[in-house]
Amino acid sequence: MSRVVVTGASGFVGRAVRVAAPHAEPLRLSGADWRDALAACDLRDAAVLHLGHAAHGSTDDESVFADTAAKAEALATAAARAGARVLVFASSIKVNGEETRERPFRRDDPPAPADAYARAKAAAEVAIARVARESPLPVHIVRPPLVFGAGAKGNLAALMRLCDSPWPLPFASVQNRRSFVAVEDLARLLLACAAQPKAGCHTWLAAHPTPFSTPALIRQTRSALGRPARLLTCPASALEGAASVLGRRAQVRRLTRSLEVDSAATEAAFDWRPQADLAACIGEMATAWRRAS
Repeated sequence: MSRVVVTGASGFVGRAVRVAAPHAEPLRLSGADWRDALAACDLRDAAVLHLGHAAHGSTDDESVFADTAAKAEALATAAARAGARVLVFASSIKVNGEETRERPFRRDDPPAPADAYARAKAAAEVAIARVARESPLPVHIVRPPLVFGAGAKGNLAALMRLCDSPWPLPFASVQNRRSFVAVEDLARLLLACAAQPKAGCHTWLAAHPTPFSTPALIRQTRSALGRPARLLTCPASALEGAASVLGRRAQVRRLTRSLEVDSAATEAAFDWRPQADLAACIGEMATAWRRAS
């Protein structure tokens, strides 16, 4: 690829992309003058990676994500008018929904966003797809689940804080299955999408093929932090009931319910295979957490 332009270049995923593609050029879409920055950026023949967004788990305030769709549409429109080669948008599996039951999510499942972050991502997808329909701009939309890696924020940062406490955690009897993807693997996929423009708008799911359970995640995280597991048995239904009373229902259901992702179609389309396993990701996160603390 001759040129790569990246929004959110200083963010969690953006930093990993710039490690994999040091020549990538940052485009800032934050601040009151973001439209001026967009107008001044030369997108001609560029692969545009749109990664900029507030982290999920940071808030459920609709106003925080109010301009998400507008920025996505403005970027896609500018890319189409300038003759960009492709637009790649990092969305979220939360666009599909908050949990899975009989089977993992697939790329053609209908959207069911449940919180402000997911609704904002879904609205951005719709805006970008509309531009793709009305122009020759090729678009790839990538929906990852929880992204693991050193310096992860949002829900993972909250989990690291919880695991680095001495308190027993009542999740021993939880039997869920949650998908994840390492940030380096996600960066490789985003760049693979950028290198393979396809006419139209395409949606892809990205996840490691082996999911984890909440008890396994806590055990490995506490081990990496040098702490005993200290897991107590408590029915998931009781945990969810108590969380509802305390106004923390959504947060606890992410620890008790399943969310699995089927990324077989993505692997076949881009010859992409996740390389980092759960233990390695947790070790990196624990090391970074302790260094920051």
